[in-house]
Amino acid sequence: MKQIICMKWGSLYGSDYVNKLYNMCEKNISDTFRFVCLTDDCSNLKKEIETFPCPKVKIPSPKNNYGWRKISLFSSSNNLFGLTGTWLYLDLDTVIVRPIDDFFSYKSQKSFVVMKNWNQPKKMIGNTSVYRFDIGANEYLLNDLENSYKEILENYSNSQTYISHNIKKISFWPDDWCSLFKIHCVHKWPLNYFLEPKLPKKTRVIAFPGSPNPHDAIIGKWPDRYPNKKWKKLYKYIRPAKWITNYWNLLIIFFGEILEFLKF
Repeated sequence: MKQIICMKWGSLYGSDYVNKLYNMCEKNISDTFRFVCLTDDCSNLKKEIETFPCPKVKIPSPKNNYGWRKISLFSSSNNLFGLTGTWLYLDLDTVIVRPIDDFFSYKSQKSFVVMKNWNQPKKMIGNTSVYRFDIGANEYLLNDLENSYKEILENYSNSQTYISHNIKKISFWPDDWCSLFKIHCVHKWPLNYFLEPKLPKKTRVIAFPGSPNPHDAIIGKWPDRYPNKKWKKLYKYIRPAKWITNYWNLLIIFFGEILEFLKF
């Protein structure tokens, strides 16, 4: 069976993001699948979604609640609620636009297959918005992080760089399978002021690390994370990417949730 896993902790993303991700998987996977969310709040999630507590990493705050927490997935089955086998991990802010069956059948001799980091495409760094892994195959990544966190946090600015440089075997999805919204969809300045972000012709999953998130991109909003660097506004601008609603199925999901509510 195809197995998908995601993580939700804190308040950055609500239950709607998990439900939308499930619905996109349901639409774009041809047969039965298992969908698990590791979370500290399972309220308002669809009944088809399995939930378990979101595991933690034993490193100092606040980085224990940054992207570093995702490394808790590199643990044993016993520490991951008895989950076993091969899993496709998807960040909550990914948008699936075409069938993803090939992500499960893709042949690789390596236990870790990941999206390329398109901000640094030649550096062999993965973007962990979309990756496939075998539970228990690379436990040393978590063990080393927790045992040597001071050195690791000083040497690596984020978790995906740490993983890419230290995992023993890594391979990447075909280039046109995964796109980065800011790189592949947003037009370069000054066209970004006039043209709607584009949908790459062959891509299957679009990742939205950082800003904007999908709900921002739909309305043409790029949140200002650098208020003291006004020059960034020149290129951090987008027109509304209305096509995202076609894949999020916002209205369908919204009315479906209303109907579920009315049953009570």
